[in-house]
Order: sequence, then C-alpha cells, then structure tokens
Amino acid sequence: MKLAQKIAVNYLRARLNIIAVVSTKRAAKKAFEIFSTPYYKSKKKYPAIFDRGEKIAFELDGLAVKGFRFNHPQENKVLIVHGFESSIKNFERYINPLVRKGYEVIAFDAPAHGRSDGQRIILPMYIKMLQEICEQFGPINRFMSHSFGGLALAHLLETLPHTNATKAVLIAPATETTTAIDSFFKFLDLSKEIREAFDQYIFDHSGVHPSYYSVRRAIKNMKAQILWIHDEDDEITPLTDALNIKEEHHPNIEFEITKGLGHRKIYRDNKVVKRIIDFL
Repeated sequence: MKLAQKIAVNYLRARLNIIAVVSTKRAAKKAFEIFSTPYYKSKKKYPAIFDRGEKIAFELDGLAVKGFRFNHPQENKVLIVHGFESSIKNFERYINPLVRKGYEVIAFDAPAHGRSDGQRIILPMYIKMLQEICEQFGPINRFMSHSFGGLALAHLLETLPHTNATKAVLIAPATETTTAIDSFFKFLDLSKEIREAFDQYIFDHSGVHPSYYSVRRAIKNMKAQILWIHDEDDEITPLTDALNIKEEHHPNIEFEITKGLGHRKIYRDNKVVKRIIDFL
C-alpha cells in the first residue's frame, strides 16, 4: 500500500471510531457511505470502437445512466455488466466478436461509474438499473458480467422471466455480500459494534439481512445456462465462495477455474474471452 493510501485509510479508521464513540449508528451509516462509494475512476479514453456505437441513455432515480448499443436491431441481445470501480470501456474486446456472431451488444456504465451520473452505487440500485435496461432495450437473452456486476445480474435473473435458453456468464462474481463486508471491515479494522450496526442499517433500509444478497441464494431461482469463470488467485472475490456453489452440482452451471489471472486480468485473458464468446 502506498503512503498516501495508508494515510487515507488511517484517517477513515480514526474518523469512524471517533463517530462511534458518540453513536455506532452514525458510524455505521458513514461506513456504508464509504463502502458504496467508488473512489477510483479510470481517466483513460473510451476505446475507438465506442465511436462506432450508438449512444443510449435513460434516467434512473434522477440520474442519467449512459451506455452504448451496437448492431441494433438483432433478435439475440447481449448485455455486458461491469463491476465496482470499473466501466464498460474495459470490455471493448468482446464487442466485435459478438457483433460478428450476429448479436446486438448493449452496455451501460452503472451510476457513479464511467459516463453515468451519481456518487454512490448500492446493489438494489444496480438491480433496478438492469431491470430498466431489460424493459427499455430488451428482451435480452444473453448476459455477461464481472465482479459486483455478477452479483447484480444473479439478482436480476432470479426475478426476470427467462428459460433455459437464456445464457449468462459470471466472471469472478462477488458471490457473497457478507464476504465483501467482512473484507471491508477487516481492511479498516473496525469494531464488532460498528459491524452489527452496519448490518442493522442495511436491514432497516432494505428489509433483508446482508446475507440475502448472495449469488448462492439467488442462483437456485435461475433457469439460465451459466458459465462461471473464477481464478484461484482472486484477491477480491475469493474462490472459496464459488467452490461452495460448485459443490452443490447445479446442472445449469459450468465452472472453469483459472490460475494466475487474479480478479481483473481474468476478463482480459484471450483464452477466457474466446471461451465466453463461444459459450454465448
């Protein structure tokens, strides 16, 4: 960790602990704001292929959500769903191969990401965004996702009417929300009391415990054919959560475990790209 990052982490830890002295509820609320705020946004330009795409947008809770559409209109439509602190511009290498297969390709930056408006993103908002995309630009019968986007996609598909002809790719999905929260609290070294108030804050605002937001739970309600790709060395979304699902032997899920690609290189790997294109 760089010195500037260490200073920032120490500042956040101290601030939250000071707030907790007065009120653990207030500390939990602030922790949740930090947890749901993307602090990194790539400044690199969108690859040239996006110049050939049709710019599309819609409003979500007062925010402009912006994206692109390629090869419209086609019967088979693929939606690309990116992860936390990412953007659709990171998935440019999938567009031409999918278009060559005769697919329409749709991709949006989530709120607080890329070209879209907003400061924070929470899972219910991401799910609502995907529902709106399907309503306005669907029907969509092909999906590919990465990380936090995979968690959102799983929760979309468990309620979206679909058949086993639907196909979905989960690349290193954030399988369990509780795991992500555990990592966040370990990173900031926050107290058990703040964590309990944090979980209660989520319950008060959503009506469910954080454990509800789980690919393992949602996937039991999905009919789609699923390709799940995960790396042994993933430092963000641990393979152990995925292996718990693999051991359940769902007949509609194909697992591929890679080595040495980590969390972000995995979707850029040429073999992985080819495997996904062939599957879709």
